[in-house]
Amino acid sequence: MIEQNIDDLIMISALQHYAFCPRQCALIYLEQAWEDNRLTVEGSILHERVHAEGNEMRAGVRIERGVSLRSLRLGLIGKADVVEFHRVENGAWQPFPVEYKRGKPKPDHCDQIQLCAQALCLEEMLHTSIPSGALFYGQTRRRLDVNFDDKLRRETEAAAMQVRLLLESRKTPKPVYEKRCENCSLMLDCLPKAIQKRRSVKDYLQRMAGES
Repeated sequence: MIEQNIDDLIMISALQHYAFCPRQCALIYLEQAWEDNRLTVEGSILHERVHAEGNEMRAGVRIERGVSLRSLRLGLIGKADVVEFHRVENGAWQPFPVEYKRGKPKPDHCDQIQLCAQALCLEEMLHTSIPSGALFYGQTRRRLDVNFDDKLRRETEAAAMQVRLLLESRKTPKPVYEKRCENCSLMLDCLPKAIQKRRSVKDYLQRMAGES
């Protein structure tokens, strides 16, 4: 993969948005559309609270918050909520990224992809290997351990490439309504039900015209 110019780096969070919904990613990063709702506000408050706690040391673990990240190989830039550095047997410090989410674990891999992207950035920056990290969910108040296996790494690198191609295309994907759309803060900008219905009617009329 060709290293990207620092001015062309993509936000790590864009990978999470893309994995959740390519149209949502395009609306945010191409059309600059963003609307807060209760869920996004709660998420922002959680991140601000985590970053404000400052760095600390406890029982052989150094905790750093709001860590700036970047990968020229993948063309990514962003920030980790928390990176724990665990003291290992040889006296070195093993990085362990932790991403905070306000809700609960999702059925897809969008959060794992975001966390893995953070790990890949740290590996490039620190010239080390990071086997795992964790997602902390505010709704369940529990951590979900994530192993950065080959499959997740490939999925994350593919997402980085797909986001770059999406942004370079300057084209917003058409909407596909799903149940998860109801919790999206961009529901009113996206209008997946209305646009999908209009497309269905248009396709029907075109088919009828072609048969006549």
